[in-house]
Formats: sequence, structure tokens, C-alpha cells
Amino acid sequence: MIRRRNGTINTRERCGTSGPGWGSVWRRSMDGVFTIARNPQEDSKLPYLLRLPIEGGLLLKARDTWPRSSRIYCHPYEEEWPPDAEVVEVTPVVSCRRRGAVIDLVLDRPRLNRSQFVFTESRGRPAIFWQTRKAARAANPGARIPRARALPEGFAIAVDTRERYPYRFAGRGVTTERLALPAGDYAVVAEGDPIAAVERKTLENLAASLSDGTMAFQMQRLAELPSAAVVVEGRYPQLFGLEHVPGAWLADMLARLQLRYPEVPIVFADSRRFAEEWTYRFLAAALAEAPPEPDA
Repeated sequence: MIRRRNGTINTRERCGTSGPGWGSVWRRSMDGVFTIARNPQEDSKLPYLLRLPIEGGLLLKARDTWPRSSRIYCHPYEEEWPPDAEVVEVTPVVSCRRRGAVIDLVLDRPRLNRSQFVFTESRGRPAIFWQTRKAARAANPGARIPRARALPEGFAIAVDTRERYPYRFAGRGVTTERLALPAGDYAVVAEGDPIAAVERKTLENLAASLSDGTMAFQMQRLAELPSAAVVVEGRYPQLFGLEHVPGAWLADMLARLQLRYPEVPIVFADSRRFAEEWTYRFLAAALAEAPPEPDA
């Protein structure tokens, strides 16, 4: 018997053993739900299977059914979902989205509903940790500041061929190369395609591109990339002190574009120096957060 309690469908029946066609019906119903079952691999130290409704159904092995007090170690389940899996829980999903090296999972129930799957490295090997905010805090008691660098070094930044006075990124251990980019002035590229880009603007250039309408098309192109942003070499209040263009109108147009393209943040970085710093860190973070390449 299947019962719904606190937003969770609990069952102790095995899929495929409850009447004709039950197995196929169950598999179709797994879209949009988070499923936990017992791992049929009896010699595994990870006794549970998890199925996330993302990327065609991401299957993981896990130590427990929820990270209540500490992070849970997970590992990819390299086989197909077992047709006779002993299902423990099935919970409707509000949201399941990959954000770089993290998958955010929000379940449709009042408690124990928000968690993350973090794809990282542990002792030089790929690792996946399932955590809640409480578990993440417990893993870092006292909010210790990490000493190791969180961003990669020694990567290449592509600079658009039309960029006249490019950033040099001196002293940051990166190389630059000139490329004709489809969007933005700076980018990190994988297999010939940008995975993240930054459009650089001075205050005057920002005002001009807002006035003649080109900014909207630049935002459109940036939004087509996996990650993108606009960095402005100036402070937001300075918009209201520019000559020839009313500052309130510029601010209104900027707000409309940000609402239209929320996936492309517009960052005011105070000066060219800090805009260069922000660009470097954004591209480095995008490279570090890029999802792993699928196995061939």
C-alpha cells in the first residue's frame, strides 16, 4: 500500500510486483519526484539508491536517506535503476536544478525539504556530498576560513578581437588569447565554445549602449551562454551624474533589462582595477563550477 504523509509517498512494496503494468507506470511517475530505494548491491557500504529528476534521471548511492546532522557521502550508481527496487520514499519535487558543481533540490513537503548535492574532490578523488544548511554548518564549525585557494590557476582567458584596451590580468597566473567571441569581451572556452563570458562597460559606454538600444541585444547574446555577466567600471550613483542623458531614464532601462535577463547579472565594480579583478574571479569561478564532462 502507498500512503502520502507530509508530502512524501511511503511504500514498502517492490516496483513491478503490484499488478500488471505497474513497473512501467512507476517508471513514468518517477519524472518530477525524488525517489529513495534500497541498494540491491548487498556488499555496498552505501545502502540506499537516490534518483533525482534531472539529466534524464541521475542515480546515486548514498549512506542515508537525508543529511539530518551531517553531510552524506554519495557515489554514482553506474547501472540502470533496478526494476524490482525496494522503494523507501517517493517525494514530489518543487525544483531540481544544476548550478555549476551543485545540484539544488527542493522537495514538496513542510520539513526536510531543502538540500544540495555538491560535486567536489576529496583527497584528490571526485566526491559527491549531500548536505543541508545545518549539515554544511556542522562540517565547518566556527565558520573556519579555508586557507587553500578555491579558484583554479593557470587557465586561459579569451579576449574578443574587438576589445581595444583589454585587461592584462597581470600577476594572476593566467594567459590571454585573442578570439572572435560570439558574446562578451572576455571568456573561458571549452572545446571551442564559451562556457562563461563578461561584457565590459565604462559608464559612458553603458549609457550609450542603453540609449541606442544595443545593450538589449548584447544581453540577449550573453543570455544564450551557460554563464555570463556585465561588469561596469564605475559606481551606480554615477549614472545619475552623466551629462546629456537623464540618469533616471538610464536606471529605468537598466532595471528593465535586468528583469528581462535575470541570468545575466550587471555588476558595478567601482573602477577599472576592480572590474578587472571581478572579471578574473567570475571567469575562474565559472571554470571551477563547470559541470564535469560526460564519460565518452
